[in-house]
Amino acid sequence: MTTDAFLSDCRARLAFDLLSNTWNPVVLWALRVGPRRPVELREQIGGISSKVLTETLRRLQSKGLVDRQTHPGAPPRVEYRLTTLGRTLLAPIDAVGAWAFEYGDEVMAAQEAECATTKSLAE
Repeated sequence: MTTDAFLSDCRARLAFDLLSNTWNPVVLWALRVGPRRPVELREQIGGISSKVLTETLRRLQSKGLVDRQTHPGAPPRVEYRLTTLGRTLLAPIDAVGAWAFEYGDEVMAAQEAECATTKSLAE
């Protein structure tokens, strides 16, 4: 595997792909405190539908970042938890979150200025 970030088989690109999906880091971050049932995750994460949560959990499970555990009973109970590999992404997610907290207002101001410029040019 190469280290050239522009090639499709680069490990850096793999990491960026994992974090670029809107819901991957959000679900991983929500699981940082321990196992959660899907209903608990939906309550904790604003704006995620059941379908998207299920797709995200399956995607993270297929990448080895989340583990699904079924507990017997009527009805059976399902919980998701971070794997050891999944926990390794918490520090990068935290770093990106800290960056967004510090610089988010500047990004939003630039975005609003661009929208205002585009709108005035269209008129």
